[in-house]
Amino acid sequence: MSTPDRKPILLDFEKPLAELESRIAQIRELAEENDVDVTEQIRHLDAKAVQLRQEIFSSLSAAQRLQVARHPRRPSTFDYIQAISDEWMELHGDRGGYDDPAVVGGVARLDGRPVMMLGQQKGRDTKDNITRNFGMASPGGYRKAMRLMEHANRFSMPILTFIDTPGAYAGLSAEELGQGEAIAYNLREMFRLDVPIICTVIGEGGSGGALGIGVGDRLMMFEHSVYTVATPEACAAILWRDAAKAHQAAEALKITAADLMGLGILDELLTEPIGGAHSDPLKAAEILKEAILRNLSELDQMSGQQRRELRYQKFRSIGVFAEVTA
Repeated sequence: MSTPDRKPILLDFEKPLAELESRIAQIRELAEENDVDVTEQIRHLDAKAVQLRQEIFSSLSAAQRLQVARHPRRPSTFDYIQAISDEWMELHGDRGGYDDPAVVGGVARLDGRPVMMLGQQKGRDTKDNITRNFGMASPGGYRKAMRLMEHANRFSMPILTFIDTPGAYAGLSAEELGQGEAIAYNLREMFRLDVPIICTVIGEGGSGGALGIGVGDRLMMFEHSVYTVATPEACAAILWRDAAKAHQAAEALKITAADLMGLGILDELLTEPIGGAHSDPLKAAEILKEAILRNLSELDQMSGQQRRELRYQKFRSIGVFAEVTA
């Protein structure tokens, strides 16, 4: 895992908790300076802080979960790959002349088993985000991802994808190079792969940018991740011509893991450490690894044809509705 900056980054709804923790730290410091025993008071305040953290993060709105999903310290694709794999070798290039830094991938060992791991990669700071284009892949990024997946299929390696992007890059250069075609090609080709495919939304799953590596036998999401056809800001600008109504759009879009679980789109919701994955990245990685290994064990019992049929039926059932007559 990357080394975090020591200065905390607080979201608006975390401020009451930060104030309480600051007060606890001050009491500890004063007690040490004056040689006073405040063990019982500190224990009481620590318990109150744990309870407050649980209350805050168990009742977040869709817009607040979006804030957590976009948190600068939230574990990235690189972080999870490094934390859950025994070893990993990054592979570069789409074999068409471009190596998109917004998509990373390579061969890894997961509990000694060769797998292909790939996903979108956001930056940690402004400079890194510019280099990674904020995790928004170009057509070359999706072609690189497909090349790696075809390689995995050829050598019978399961494919693990990590989704974390506000969407595919929508610039003029991307359109000129065939962004729509690149994503559509991935959607079609992922359905024909024989090997197990497990897709996990680790942060922000936005639009076709997420779908370009999101066709799998299993779709998992972390508790405070989001998966949406368009960002709430874009939706609000389109429907109400007012981006300030993004919080209203976030509720209407049903973007949270719980929403998607209820709609039958999500296969598994991964709980996060209290305070979000960024509060305890190693614990989050442990939760992810356990879920991947468990699902891989189930998918290994199927033949390639059964997995393809499962994948096909899974996506065919999305959006099915029943008409209710009076």
